[in-house]
Amino acid sequence: MSFKSTMLAGVAALSLATSAFAGDMMMVHDPYARSSTSKSTSGAAFMVLKNMGAEDDRLIAARSDIAKKVELHTHKEDANGVMKMMQIQGGIAVPAGGEHMLMRGGDHVMFMGLTQGLEQGDMISLTLTFEKAGDMTIEVPVDLARKPGEHMHGMKHKSGD
Repeated sequence: MSFKSTMLAGVAALSLATSAFAGDMMMVHDPYARSSTSKSTSGAAFMVLKNMGAEDDRLIAARSDIAKKVELHTHKEDANGVMKMMQIQGGIAVPAGGEHMLMRGGDHVMFMGLTQGLEQGDMISLTLTFEKAGDMTIEVPVDLARKPGEHMHGMKHKSGD
């Protein structure tokens, strides 16, 4: 391989890595966002966070210009067996060499006070802040047709989400 070919391959690999990783540690796979209706005042984003590093990390915040407020949320069952959504305090742990799925009915990024409707096929910019890896800005497609537990290309996740 010539020097020029080697350099071009290296530049291409580096540009792909920086768009998918935060601090060479965190990677986001299969992100999507949705709201109940186009007139909803809230929405959510879901994805798989993959920690490619040797140290545990935490997703500690998120922000986007499509909402007045963006928080990390989860669902918890109360004493009466009713599921309630609540803000996560302290962030979402992503173990070294592992992953954490943000999914419907579980942990997710919550958009409150939407400043625009979420329409099928729209792309939204979302910045995720990790405790160690720092900020990572991703483009998230709006997918209103996706069923719970369904991932890209209609595949189901095996964990039963």
